[in-house]
Amino acid sequence: MFEHLREDLRRYGTGRRERIHAMVFAPGVWAIAGYRFSRWVYTAQLPRPVRKLLNIVVTFSDTAVKVLTNVELPAQAVIGPGLLIAHTGYIVLASDVVLGSHCTLTQGVTIGHGGGGKDASFACPVIGDRVYIGPGAAIIGGITVGDDALIGIGAIVTKSVPERGVVVGNPARVVSHQGSFDMIAYPGIENDQRRRAALEERDRAGRSEGVVRQLK
Repeated sequence: MFEHLREDLRRYGTGRRERIHAMVFAPGVWAIAGYRFSRWVYTAQLPRPVRKLLNIVVTFSDTAVKVLTNVELPAQAVIGPGLLIAHTGYIVLASDVVLGSHCTLTQGVTIGHGGGGKDASFACPVIGDRVYIGPGAAIIGGITVGDDALIGIGAIVTKSVPERGVVVGNPARVVSHQGSFDMIAYPGIENDQRRRAALEERDRAGRSEGVVRQLK
């Protein structure tokens, strides 16, 4: 819990003063901290009496977080370290959502199952690392969103998104493969080998597309 929360706080500033300021004044941090605590209680192997007591605490803390922040991050959801909630306001994740590391959520985001109708699937999205999800976006159903993808403002995503895909519109469509690289930042990003490999792959793909256009 503390290791993940520490990485979350690093998204809000590199200095101690900046992190303390975020803990006191940033509702997004309150929501993330509440989730990390709830998740720890949900997954920890604790004696039955201790679990019962902590579940009562979780019930009250979850309610307080929802009222204060309008953010719902259920303990059953799997969320990697380094989460940044840039702005609060009616952010809802379903219980079976999987969200990778160093992702960014903005206001009005909904991530959950399709629901509705007897034949509807209740599967939830699996979202990769370093994904930026823009204001008012909805990601729905048993789909995957690849690493370094960017979900545009108000996009309604019901089909899987490739790595580095940039999607916009309703229904969402891929408009480029430039990814979220300009939107995601965190300490140590320059040494993240997986991100560097993704950047190199993007550059190689861009050069290949340029050659094809010249040949045409």
